[in-house]
Amino acid sequence: MSTIADPPLARPEIVHEPIASSAFGIVEKPLSTWERISNIGALRKFALLVTLAVTWELYARSLANPLLFPTFSATVIAFVQGLFGGDLFTKALTSLRVLLLGYSAGIVCAAILTIVAITSRVGTDLLELLTSMFNPLPAIALLPLALIWFGLGMGSIVFVIVHSVLWAVALNTHSGFLSVSNTLRMVGRNYGLRGLPYVARILIPAAFPSILTGLKIGWAFAWRTLIAAELVFGVSSGAGGLGWFIYENKNQLEIPNVFAGLFTVIVIGLIVENVVFRVVEARTVRRWGLQS
Repeated sequence: MSTIADPPLARPEIVHEPIASSAFGIVEKPLSTWERISNIGALRKFALLVTLAVTWELYARSLANPLLFPTFSATVIAFVQGLFGGDLFTKALTSLRVLLLGYSAGIVCAAILTIVAITSRVGTDLLELLTSMFNPLPAIALLPLALIWFGLGMGSIVFVIVHSVLWAVALNTHSGFLSVSNTLRMVGRNYGLRGLPYVARILIPAAFPSILTGLKIGWAFAWRTLIAAELVFGVSSGAGGLGWFIYENKNQLEIPNVFAGLFTVIVIGLIVENVVFRVVEARTVRRWGLQS
């Protein structure tokens, strides 16, 4: 016996009438005062700095040993007095002059080495070999040799600064060049770019985020090397820098002045990182759309 299946039910038509946008209610809510303030990066960092300063002050007061750990207020007083009534400002200028000289020379050497590496296979092998040999070598370990080669002068400190800057900048720059997409490389080749024009117009703009990172790392390494070299080496050409200022005040047990010297290095680092490098980043990688 056969049965006849029931016919499938027809699905009813569903028609939605358009809804006016005015019926949606509030789709955009203004930010509160706290949300607007918290979205400002400079204010967030300032709040963190204030928190660190308060923590420093409370810990030093609880320790109650100014020879071991002075308070933040005592350090600030020594910092201001050293800038306007002492020789801290002169020491800072001396260190900055030596630092900028060594830093610039290191960047130039890194640029030459990287350009040679990116334009030839032998240059790539040379860069990889040299970085594997000298990058793990602490710059301060070369100071005795620098004193023999360049004597008791600025040249010895500049030499070890160049060593500390060269490999960090060269490695990051070369890594950035290698990460450039083949599409950009072919565009440059199709326009007939070769040699230095190809590097300047294609590779450097595309790899600039990595180059900027290398410059930041090189700056930090240069500061470390300079202060360490001045602590060991002392006065350069009759004018000591911040490292010598720290060393002298340590011997005289002027611990707030020691912290003031360290505080000066920190302040200069904050200014360079948040003003100089931030401006360079805003006018290059952010404007070019390489970073959000």
